[in-house]
Amino acid sequence: MRNLFTIPNVLLSLCVVLIAYVPIATADTVTDWNKQAGDIVVTANIGPLPAERTLAIVQAAVYEAVNAITRRYPISDLKLQSEPSASIEAAVAAANRTVLMQLIPNQIAAIDKAYQATITVIKDEAARKSGIAIGEQAAQGILAMRIQDGAFDQETYRPITSAGVYIPTVIPETPQWAARKPWLMKNAAQFRPAAPPQLNSERWARDYNEVKALGRFDSQVRTAEQTEIARFWEEVMPPIYHGIVRSVATQSSREITQNARLFAAVTQASDDALIAVFDAKYHYGLWRPLTAIRNGDIDGNDATERDASWKPFIDTPMHPEYPCAHCIVSAAVGTVLQGEIGNHQSPVLKTVSKAAGNVSRSWNSIDAFMQEVINARIYDGVHYRNSGEIGAQMGKQVAKLAIEKYQLGKE
Repeated sequence: MRNLFTIPNVLLSLCVVLIAYVPIATADTVTDWNKQAGDIVVTANIGPLPAERTLAIVQAAVYEAVNAITRRYPISDLKLQSEPSASIEAAVAAANRTVLMQLIPNQIAAIDKAYQATITVIKDEAARKSGIAIGEQAAQGILAMRIQDGAFDQETYRPITSAGVYIPTVIPETPQWAARKPWLMKNAAQFRPAAPPQLNSERWARDYNEVKALGRFDSQVRTAEQTEIARFWEEVMPPIYHGIVRSVATQSSREITQNARLFAAVTQASDDALIAVFDAKYHYGLWRPLTAIRNGDIDGNDATERDASWKPFIDTPMHPEYPCAHCIVSAAVGTVLQGEIGNHQSPVLKTVSKAAGNVSRSWNSIDAFMQEVINARIYDGVHYRNSGEIGAQMGKQVAKLAIEKYQLGKE
């Protein structure tokens, strides 16, 4: 019989044992709760824009609570008072619980379960009570600032029609969103871009024909990889971006207040980005590829041929096309990350798409991630390239406000 206990085999066995017992790096409580809050908000089924708003309020409260304890950065206008011995874990849990309970009350059981799982393992009673108190104070302070931000204003969208003429009867998504109070911008129109390309222009023809070819549901020129990318970025909920942020936040050199600040900056930038993009969308009202390509004979451009049966790869979102919302958010998130860690220090960025069946993708640079999102929305058949590029420019402008507010990258 062959002797299995040879030197190579023994060494291999030892390596396996050692690997099995190597401690696995875990995220701090800020990052853990970011994942839990994102999951809870997705389950609540409140829609992508309200979800973005909710998580921005959550992360602002978390940052205020953590910084009140650590005093790493200047104290905000909330001027929260806290003992240095207060439990940060309790503060983060309480801030999350307080905001989520108020904004998504249909998830009370899940919120409380996550909260209790954190609180019950904190044995120092005084530290726990102090942490809970500061977390609740921070949450109530941020909620008071944001509760009247216009998110619940009545929408008054007026469909364009002629008397007696049928049109589709679905109200477009959140036409009132541009009336919200921003976190960072002076107003919703601060970064409103110039008008989209004229329909008789070469650029319009270029974009029209690109999405017509690549974005068709049964495209023969879209590659298998492009189809995977398209399906991945069909996801619209904010956790797809927060996974990328956690790629940075979970690095071993990070400190908990840094992460609280980073998530506050990212979520405020992405929430403002959506305010800005919906302002532009409803200001310009540009038709989607589905409408344009089925009406290619009326745009006054000889280079755009009509396709009477054209359909996009994914369902077309229910709001105007210009600019691209995914593109403004990805650029806002990516630019905040660049402000935090620089252009040349990026770890491998990873995230998961629920829409694609919980598959993951990764990128070796922030720029590669941002560019992929622009491409993806063309492969999806719902956006033109110019709209993606303009959206990305807007997102970068919004992100610069977050970088300045939170003084990212200046430590």
